[in-house]
Amino acid sequence: MNMAGAKPITIIGGGLAGLTLGIGLRRHGVPVTLQEAGHYPRHRVCGEFISGRGQQSLARLGLRELLDQAGAVSAQTTAFYSASQKSGPHALPSPAICLSRHTLDLVLAKRFRELGGELLEGRRGSPEHSGEGFVRATGRRAQTGANGPQWFGLKIHARNVVLAADLEMHFSPGGYVGLCRINGGEVNICGLFRKRAGENSEGGNGHERLRGHPGSPLQERLAGAKFDEGSLCAVAGLALRPQQAAARAEICVGDAITMIPPVTGNGMSMAFESAEIAVEPLTAWSRGETAWSEAHRKIAKDCDAAFARRLAWARWLQQLVLTPSLQKPLVALAARSEWFRRLAFVCTR
Repeated sequence: MNMAGAKPITIIGGGLAGLTLGIGLRRHGVPVTLQEAGHYPRHRVCGEFISGRGQQSLARLGLRELLDQAGAVSAQTTAFYSASQKSGPHALPSPAICLSRHTLDLVLAKRFRELGGELLEGRRGSPEHSGEGFVRATGRRAQTGANGPQWFGLKIHARNVVLAADLEMHFSPGGYVGLCRINGGEVNICGLFRKRAGENSEGGNGHERLRGHPGSPLQERLAGAKFDEGSLCAVAGLALRPQQAAARAEICVGDAITMIPPVTGNGMSMAFESAEIAVEPLTAWSRGETAWSEAHRKIAKDCDAAFARRLAWARWLQQLVLTPSLQKPLVALAARSEWFRRLAFVCTR
């Protein structure tokens, strides 16, 4: 039910942040229209791994139980691999939950509609969709240089994969691949890669990059994998430099603010957190209790306060693990030091 006299809000982008914000606003009776360029269900490049404070945001928004009902899998252990070194399995400082984006987006879209939200699929935002009453949740902003995007992501699901831990991270000179158990007995295989000279923006043969180098622990792990070809997807032009919400001219949530380096596995959490942060100020604007500019300032200030520290730590960690000469000693350190593992996890959450 809509609040009498409430001003409507339009959200541009129906990913995790946009759908979660829409659900939060509808729970307060705010009229919401959400425009999504794609259609549900769909596969997206994503680690499909939710850890940290995002789980508390989901609980407060009444969505945690919904994920459990959709088959979310608990992740409690992790292991790290370089070409010649391994660490783990080790217990995560706190359990994470894993769920396919194909399932998660569909579940959130269904809940948004059940709450009376208007979801328009196949609608791409345009320049006039900005200013008062419009929230940007359109996800990652592609960054290109003179030679095209430097980083790209790939993802595919597979069966017949036996993992040594609930979450495995495999590092190589050209990037890394994460594997985690998800719903339906599948394993999500998701990687971030540096574009090779002469390679197209999606990294050429996705299967080749995700399988790992010959003789690597990753290739051995996936030797008998049965891939779900329909889940293969790619994203290019990833910008890993942190940005501030206060620098955005629009109210933004999720990756529309900034993308945390994906090695942390905290991107999904930040989408949920930023959506929760935006609910109360936007509800107050809809009720006529505050100005749009004040809602903008508060959301940006609270998002920057919540994310600045972890973004700084994540940038440092990402630079370390993407330096080929440091990958072997870092995995060796992770094998010996619980303090180092806990620090890397907690500081990026």
